[in-house]
Amino acid sequence: MAETYDFPSDLLAGQEELHQVRAELLALLKRLPWSVEPMDGFSDNHGWRKVELPASPGWSADEQAEVEKLRERERELAVFVTCHRFWAEVTVAEKVDARMRLKHVHEDVRARAEEPASEA
Repeated sequence: MAETYDFPSDLLAGQEELHQVRAELLALLKRLPWSVEPMDGFSDNHGWRKVELPASPGWSADEQAEVEKLRERERELAVFVTCHRFWAEVTVAEKVDARMRLKHVHEDVRARAEEPASEA
């Protein structure tokens, strides 16, 4: 059986917030126009596939500020998670496995919560 790790609660909370911030940032970027600055649309069929983009009105100052705020928070959380004191306790050989388990611990918790209760 694979190793289990006793992650500290602040590390778990930091990783969970990192997931949330990244999801929020991705959703925001998908909603925004393709260009930060106003740009004309274009069509290019000289490459291996045709590329067409409509004109972009650009991002508003508020949208730019929101993206920057989320990116800054993402950086802060990434540093917190990767530099947490917990990693000093993990052997070099186990660090990759431990990091992957931390990244997916929320999926494991969700899967256990969705399992039907077994009848005794």
